[in-house]
Amino acid sequence: MLVRFLKRLTAHLDLPLTGLLLVLLLLSLALVYSASGGSDAKLLANLSNMGIALAAMLLASQIPPQRLMQFALPAYTLGLLLLVAVALFGDVVNGARRWLDLGITRLQPSELMRLGAPLMLAWYLHYRQETLSARNYAVGILLLLLPVGLILRQPDLGTSLLITASGFFVLFLGGLSLRFILGSAALLAALAPLAWNLLHDYQRRRVLTMLDPTSDPLGAGYHIIQSTIALGSGGVAGKGWMNGTQTHLEFLPEASTDFIFAVFSEEFGLIGNLFLLLLFAAIVGRGLMLAAGAPSLFGRLLAASIVLTFFTYAFVNMGMVSGILPVVGVPLPLVSYGGTSMLTVMLGFGIVMSLATHKKLVKT
Repeated sequence: MLVRFLKRLTAHLDLPLTGLLLVLLLLSLALVYSASGGSDAKLLANLSNMGIALAAMLLASQIPPQRLMQFALPAYTLGLLLLVAVALFGDVVNGARRWLDLGITRLQPSELMRLGAPLMLAWYLHYRQETLSARNYAVGILLLLLPVGLILRQPDLGTSLLITASGFFVLFLGGLSLRFILGSAALLAALAPLAWNLLHDYQRRRVLTMLDPTSDPLGAGYHIIQSTIALGSGGVAGKGWMNGTQTHLEFLPEASTDFIFAVFSEEFGLIGNLFLLLLFAAIVGRGLMLAAGAPSLFGRLLAASIVLTFFTYAFVNMGMVSGILPVVGVPLPLVSYGGTSMLTVMLGFGIVMSLATHKKLVKT
C-alpha cells in the first residue's frame, strides 16, 4: 500500500529533470558549506530549505493544469494587493521598502509575482488564443507593467527586470509581433538618457562601477574586483574544495549568496565552470522539452516561461559576478543560499512537470 502511494505521489515527476535538479542541490550543499567557512548551522539550514523546496515541487507536480488556471487570477490579484500594501505599510530596510511584517515572519510579495505574473499572462492568452489581436497583447503588457511598476517603486530593479523577462517570454511565445518587439527596443534605446536620470543614485553607481570598478576599489567596485580575482585565480582545475583563498580569507563579500559562483570558480576552476554550465544547459533543455510537450497553449506558455526565467536568473548572476553586468542582487538559482529563492524555483519546476505530465486539460 505504501509503495502504491509513493508511486501515485511521484507519478507526475519527470525523473531526468528531477535528477538534474538534485545534482545542482547537492552542489549547493557543498558550496554553501565551503563559502560559510564550514558552518554546520548553515549546512543544516540549507538542508532544511532544500527539504521544503523539494516538498513544494512534489506537491506542485500534483496540481492539474485546470486547477492552476483557476489559481491564475486570484494569485495575481493577491500579489498586486500585497505589493500595494508594501507601498503603504512595508518595512524599510537599507533604504528599500520591500517587506511586509506579518508578526511571526516577514513576507516579500515581489517573490510571489515571479510566478503570479507569467501565470496570469498564460491564462489570459490561453482563453483568447482563437481571437488574439493587438488589443489583447496591449492588455497583457498592462497586466505585466502593473506589478513591475510597483516593484520598481520599492525600489528593486533586479526583481522588476526578472519579472519583466518572465512576462515577456509568455507574450513572445504567445505570438507577440517581432516588429512590435524591435520597435519597443528601439524606443527604449532612444529613451535611455531619460531613464538614466530616473534611476536612483545607487543604481547609477552600479552601472558606472560595472564599466570601471577601479574607480572606487574600496567602495562600490569592491565586490566586482574581488569576484573577478576569485574567478581568475581558480585557473583550469581550481584550488580544491574548501581551499579558495578569496573566500576563506574573507575578501569575497556575500560568498554564500550572490557571489557563490565566484566561490565555485575559485575552487573548481575552468573545468568545474564548464560542468556547471552544462548542468544548467541540461536543466533548461529538459525543461523546454517538457514545455513543448504540454497539451495546451496555457501549459506551453507557462512552462516555457518558467524554464527561460530560470535561465535568465543564472545568466544575470554569472554576468554580474563576472563583471559584464551590473550588480543587481540576483542569486544563482538553486545554488546560492536562501530559502525563498530556492522555494520559488522548485515550485516553478514542479508546475512545469505538472503541465507536461497531466495530458488532459479540462476547460474551466
